[in-house]
Amino acid sequence: MRISYFINQYPKVSHSFIRREILALERQGFEVQRIALRGWDAELVDAEDESERNKTSYVLQGGAKGLIAPLLQVLRAQPRRFFSTLWLALRMGLRADRPWPYHLVYLAEACQVLQWLQAFGAGHVHAHFGTNSTEVVMLANALGGPAYSFTVHGPEEFDKPLLIKLREKVRRAAFVAAVSSYGRSQLFRWVAHGHWAKVKVVHCGLERVFHDVPAVAAPSAPRLVCVGRLCEQKGQLLLLEAARILAAQGVEFELVLAGDGEMRAEIEALIARYELRARVRITGWISSAQVREEILAARALVLPSFAEGLPVVIMEAMALRRPVLTTYVAGIPELVRQGENGWLFPAGAVDELATAMADCLAQPADVLQRMGEAAYQRVLERHDIDTEAAKLASFFRALA
Repeated sequence: MRISYFINQYPKVSHSFIRREILALERQGFEVQRIALRGWDAELVDAEDESERNKTSYVLQGGAKGLIAPLLQVLRAQPRRFFSTLWLALRMGLRADRPWPYHLVYLAEACQVLQWLQAFGAGHVHAHFGTNSTEVVMLANALGGPAYSFTVHGPEEFDKPLLIKLREKVRRAAFVAAVSSYGRSQLFRWVAHGHWAKVKVVHCGLERVFHDVPAVAAPSAPRLVCVGRLCEQKGQLLLLEAARILAAQGVEFELVLAGDGEMRAEIEALIARYELRARVRITGWISSAQVREEILAARALVLPSFAEGLPVVIMEAMALRRPVLTTYVAGIPELVRQGENGWLFPAGAVDELATAMADCLAQPADVLQRMGEAAYQRVLERHDIDTEAAKLASFFRALA
């Protein structure tokens, strides 16, 4: 079966889970076409992402002028269907997070995507994220393209379900994948009961090559690592507040912020203000292999997120036998268990975060090893990429 994947930006440093999913589906016997809006000129640090970029077709690479010819061709070939879809695009722009001209652009993008889907012979198209990427494949379907499905990650979809017309996207979809039971529950909030059966739980997964490595003992150095985009929802500013508390208490620690993002300058300014430069290091964007090395060089992963779906980096740390310190928001408590494989604390609670960090740093090696082994077993049970891709494969084949 030939299927297509459509993503807003691909490949991307923070989208390695999509790459793993595509490659796992190819191991299941599918031919997978990659289509993305952008990403042809993005800075990449992984050789695997470089390979994926060579396999991807980019809708916007030719600029806005490149969309005119596909739009006119679809209009001439099937004018009634085109104008019906135009009306749908205009409705999607009413009381939306973006004004209606954006939705006309999505229609033009859908015309180009439709032609590529038809040329490939796609039997189905799957999108990641329930925002504009899903709207484009929905419009392509309305123009006569194949059935579509999409994966909802959160938290963006749950922050503005009415503005992105999530209900309409689910109603027209063949099925919808949520990455956690929590995510499924949020979709149940916004769609009619008659569509609940469409909503499936398909976890993001890890390749076995990632976790099939010899166990590495936690270091004696009092080091913690936070991996993720430097942005408001990941809570790095709160993490620095907690680090300031630990420093004032005389607790020895090192903190690595692995990643980059729009808040880097603000975070660097706070590090300087709190006199934490000797204790806190920012890596910038790093490859998957470097992320693994940073996790293995730390006693635990700390992720004080304010909003999430279910972070892949938590799975990665647990697969490397590292406990996790994180908030009990969204799907996180489905994976992390307090006292067994990590520490859970309320989002936004700086004192509880500081206490969890101090407790982790004070634990003897045998306790960290026990918690790491429990983390490893837990993540293998729930997040093997071939197991999760097999779920998707069964849904795709049922549609065929």
